[in-house]
Amino acid sequence: MPLTLPNIDDRKYQQLLDEALSRIPVHNPEWTNFNKADPGVTLLELFSFLTESLLYRANQIPERNRLKFLQLLGVPLQPASSAKGLVAFRNERGGPPQTLTLTDGVEVRAGNVPFRTERGLDVLPVQAAVFYKRSVAPEKRVKEYYQELYASFTATTLPPAPPGELQFYETTPFSPRGTEPLDLNTQTLDRALWVALLLRPADLKSSPTRKDALKQIRELLKGQVLTVGLAPAGDTGGRELVPNGQARPEGSAVLQFQIPRLPPGGMLPDTADRNASWRTLATAEVPAEPVVVDVPLPSSEDELGQWSNLDPLEAGTRDFPPSLDDEELDNRVITWLRITSSAPVSVKLLWAGINAAPVTQREHVTGELLPQGTGEPDQVVKLARAPVLPGTVRLTVTVKDTSEPWSQIDDLMSAGPEVAVPDPRLPPKTPASTNTRVKVFRLDAEAGELRFGDGAHGARPPLGATLRAEYDHGVGSAGNVGSGMVTSGPALPPGIQVENPLPTWGGADAEDVKQGERSIARYLQHRDRLVTAQDFEALTLRTPGVAVGRVEVLPAFHPALSPNEPGDAPGAVTVMAIPRFEPDPAQTQGADAFLDAVACWLAPRRLVTTEIFVRRPQYKPLWVTVGLEVVAGMSQAVVREAVKAALTAFLSPLPPKDVDLLEPTVSLAGAPGTPRRQRGWPLRKAVVSLELAAVAGRVEGVALVRGVGLGLATGAAQDQVPMTALQLPRLAGISVAVGDPPSLDELRGTGPVATGAQRPFVSVPVVPEECR
Repeated sequence: MPLTLPNIDDRKYQQLLDEALSRIPVHNPEWTNFNKADPGVTLLELFSFLTESLLYRANQIPERNRLKFLQLLGVPLQPASSAKGLVAFRNERGGPPQTLTLTDGVEVRAGNVPFRTERGLDVLPVQAAVFYKRSVAPEKRVKEYYQELYASFTATTLPPAPPGELQFYETTPFSPRGTEPLDLNTQTLDRALWVALLLRPADLKSSPTRKDALKQIRELLKGQVLTVGLAPAGDTGGRELVPNGQARPEGSAVLQFQIPRLPPGGMLPDTADRNASWRTLATAEVPAEPVVVDVPLPSSEDELGQWSNLDPLEAGTRDFPPSLDDEELDNRVITWLRITSSAPVSVKLLWAGINAAPVTQREHVTGELLPQGTGEPDQVVKLARAPVLPGTVRLTVTVKDTSEPWSQIDDLMSAGPEVAVPDPRLPPKTPASTNTRVKVFRLDAEAGELRFGDGAHGARPPLGATLRAEYDHGVGSAGNVGSGMVTSGPALPPGIQVENPLPTWGGADAEDVKQGERSIARYLQHRDRLVTAQDFEALTLRTPGVAVGRVEVLPAFHPALSPNEPGDAPGAVTVMAIPRFEPDPAQTQGADAFLDAVACWLAPRRLVTTEIFVRRPQYKPLWVTVGLEVVAGMSQAVVREAVKAALTAFLSPLPPKDVDLLEPTVSLAGAPGTPRRQRGWPLRKAVVSLELAAVAGRVEGVALVRGVGLGLATGAAQDQVPMTALQLPRLAGISVAVGDPPSLDELRGTGPVATGAQRPFVSVPVVPEECR
């Protein structure tokens, strides 16, 4: 039977006081005044308060013992993980424009939560505005007007083109706050994102002319490195861990960062086929999470300009930058940067900006003085701040004014003895090995403790040795802040402003003792290595920074092979994971940090010969209608809502909240555990209308189920809908009525299938009409 750890004493203050007062007549009958004004009652209240405090401390003893037992078993608690993010700097320093250089490790803050930059950058004194060409279908009269307007121009300047081949677009600003994802392949006219590098308004006003301001800033920008930040939008395509490789998104394309290739003097030739030419400055793979790309700017001032002989109708057509309606903004354009995809594949972006840098939530502690060494075996010292970020601890041990760094090790039993001795297994006169590390320590990141060896396995800090530590620590989930919260930095130079355009992500609190106890059995089995299917499931559920609602492990399964059946792909393992908290499980917005976190967590724990595919499920939308009869006296509205709730829960891909996912599932042999059906809709199980009718019929108040309609987005009702591979049902619509089931056509709606816009022959900017 399981051992339950009871409280030593669960009495509270009032219970202790009442018990003491009830004993007064027995031991002291002469005491008859029990009011609060009596000095004796006051003493009893004081002792009751002190006793309650002592009992509270005593009740902590079992918790500490349990934590110590976990440490003796070698089962570490999962430490807290720090949040990550992306910040953009603005160089608003007054006076002549100048570039300010920031090193890595610069502290920025969101209120009292500290972040530090992960890399240095040059903050250029320019601003940026990001646009894209959005295809539009103007009204007939507007279309005829533009066709007539461009008729003579296309006949003389551009290759002859029938009026019907003109493609119309509007210059649309790209979302500055990362709220509107953009697919470069399907939502833009030319598969490109356009970044306008702009003069700062103050520089334009302080210069005698616009030409002087442009010349000054171009002279400053030549040869500089522009840091461009990119944030991908949600992608449910999954992550792949190739054998002995890193996590990468499938079907990744290459992004090209291009600048105009200007002819001498910016003068285009007077030919019929003249067009904009672009030079690639840098390339980068489509990222799986927000990244920063270094774009080296040309070393010549003449290459940082624009075309000087564009016809007014020619601006914005073909491969030229989009036409800007804002004259003030157009007057400040220095040059254009084009971000385009190398292949016509889906490239979804959420945000783009300049002067960007990645940040991590952490606070740096320097030169912390620890307790002196005692010379005893198995010494333990505790850092002042916890939890500690793994890999950041730097320990220096000083003995007789001689300082020496000690290194971190995972297992003290693999450390060498502090007194070098010959290996008896080697031939005589063989020198003792010097490769084994001796002056080492082991870190418990969650508790913030440093453990040293016993002399035979790892050195002991000598008696009186001075220990100093340098490390980083985080605040866990408190580092997940919203966009626009990082606004200050104590070490930022004057005139530099900072802001995070996207919410930070990935912060998680440390695992508590109760959670650690639940994973003891699994941890002793897998030892933090992915070997069996149970190992994959247990470790995926413990992914830090995300709430995993369900995990399915399919050994020898490759999601891209056909037929998709487990056992067809030796060496491949597919992990299907679903987050616990998600408003719409069929859609995600922003970088798919959930899949990234799972993939990065599994990567160092897998076998080098295993290929892992981390996937979300493929949801198949279903429409369900139910007709029923209600028991006399029952509320029809209540029964209808109960039937909807029952069918929604029955088709849910997630298990109920009270199901312990760390408990083993029922195996094929019928071993005890959590039934597989209670862990969400099973994979490869068809949805049957008769089964839905049975679920509806078991709802209290339902007298008879008159019929069930089950169907997909189009087509007639079906008796069953099959599920294959990683498909799971998603209830897209449900209607419950008293009487016959409603028609599926009344419930669902279908629209035309969106197709990707092809590259136009002639692109024409359309100026939106405004009411004045």
